[in-house]
Order: sequence, then structure tokens, then C-alpha cells
Amino acid sequence: MSRIRRTAERIQAEIQDPDSRITRTEKENIAAMHGKIVKGIAGFYYVHIVESGVYECKAKGIFRRDGIKPLVGDDAEIEILDEKEKEGNIVRLLPRKNELIRPAVANIDQALIVFAVTEPKPHINLLNRFLVTMENREIPVVLCFNKTDIAGNPETDELKEIYAACGYPVLFTSAREEKNIEDLKSLLRGKTTAIAGPSGVGKSSLINLLQSEIRMETGSVSRKIARGRHTTRHSELIVLGDDSYIMDTPGFSSLYIDDLQKEDLKYCFPEFLPFEGMCRFNGCSHIHEPGCAVAEAVEAGRIHRIRYRDYVDMYHELEERKRY
Repeated sequence: MSRIRRTAERIQAEIQDPDSRITRTEKENIAAMHGKIVKGIAGFYYVHIVESGVYECKAKGIFRRDGIKPLVGDDAEIEILDEKEKEGNIVRLLPRKNELIRPAVANIDQALIVFAVTEPKPHINLLNRFLVTMENREIPVVLCFNKTDIAGNPETDELKEIYAACGYPVLFTSAREEKNIEDLKSLLRGKTTAIAGPSGVGKSSLINLLQSEIRMETGSVSRKIARGRHTTRHSELIVLGDDSYIMDTPGFSSLYIDDLQKEDLKYCFPEFLPFEGMCRFNGCSHIHEPGCAVAEAVEAGRIHRIRYRDYVDMYHELEERKRY
């Protein structure tokens, strides 16, 4: 039989039976699919598979035996138990590129840190601690200051001044007026982003503007304590588009830097980098040494005093922790 005839007969057979085109490997891939864990509640994990949807899964016993807990953001391989009901089992977790403990999430491309310009007034020390945490884990940061519609120019200008030398992308938004939302979308496209910040700053309102599938509950700010009500109860990955996710994390009130050595803290302040190697003494801590280029930059206004003050406070905190 000629090659052309065999090809013609094969094409005809595929037209009559489309499933004949599915190879053995492809059939195996139907049973074992790869996706991303978007939510985990009470032992159930919800895995999003592009063009297939979300499957409700349990983790196989091997994970418990090996002391491995699947995290939101994990890339996972699942076996399909019921395609109609979209149920399955997680059989394998792919290697993580990074992991956070508080909140417990994995595979973050960047963090979107949201604070309000006012109501509530930004807690700068808390913000700087978060930036240190992300720098220590080598996770890029986008800074977003929301509620510009109720803020004055002095408040906005002060924040611009504090973070001008840090090198982070900084956006000033208004969820109420939908200001700079398109710019925010472009920064999130093609990435898995963890959004975090204190309560009452408008995180849920921003998420509602970024996508339309899930409506996040928004909370008002208590005038008595000028803080928002917690409206997020668990970490959840929300699909923004192809390969674009945003991870809403429960509101936080404090961040710790326990896993950081005081000698490494200076590397978590990117505005110090241009002055590295310019100090009189090698290994300068930028705390008390004479001839410190960083301290001189602070005096010259090239590094903001508030950022340097928080660096000194965190350094002494780490120093005390090591002592005990």
C-alpha cells in the first residue's frame, strides 16, 4: 500500500472517529492534569486548570505522611475522579519557587502592597516591615496607595517623598473614582500577585475592579479606631486572565522579621545599594560607624529619614533577639 494511500485512509478514519487522533500519552494526560491551587478550605483544595475550570480536590495521604501541606499558589498535578462533578485528587506538587509563612502562600511573582493615603492613615513602620520581608524573600513589590479621592496633596506628596529613592513602582489610586486602575491592571498582567495590606484600605474594592467573576465583600472603616473590618477570611487566588492571578490574603496587623540576621538587614533597603562599598569601614552596619556613606546620604536628603529610622529600629530589634 502506498504512503499516500495510507495517509488518505488515516485521515478518513480520523474524520469518522475523532478520538482515534488521541495518543496514549494524551489519554494519560487527560486523567492527570496540571493546574494551580486557588483556594484551600477544611481539607479541600480547589485547583484551576486553564480552559477546564476549577476542580475540588483532596490531597492524597502521601502528603500527610511526608508532612507536606499544599498551599494556595502551588502548581499541582491532579487525577480526575469525576469530570462531570469536577472532582479529583492532588497527586503531586511541583517544586515551589518561593513560599511565605504569614500568609501561607507559594509561587508569588510579586506582591501588591496596598495602603490608604488616609482613613486609615498609613502605618509607615508596618509598611517598611512588609517591604523588608519581601526583599528578604526576593519577591518584587508594587506599592499602591489608595483613596486619593479623599486625600489632600500634602499627604500624597509625603508618601512620594518617602519612597522616591526606593525604586519600587508606586501607584496612587482611587477605587471609588476608578483612578489609575488600567495602570494597575498592566502591572499585574501575566503574573501571580499577592495583594496585602491592613484592613480598611480598599483591597477588596480594588479586586472587584480588576475582575468581575468574584465579588469581594467590602468593609467600612470604624471611625472610633480608624481601622477597617476584616473582610477576607482565607487566602484565595482569583483568576484575572490567562496566567494572571491575584491572591487576596487576610488582613494583617503585624509582621515579624525573625528569620533575618541583623547583618543582612541593610540589603533589604534598596536605597542603600548605591552607597555600598563607599563607607570608611568594610562591613559597616550603617548604625554608628564614622565615615558611613549611608548616614551621610541621610543627612544630605538622598535617603529619607523615616526609612533610615525604621532601619535602625529593626536592626536593634534583631540585635536584641540574637542576644536572647
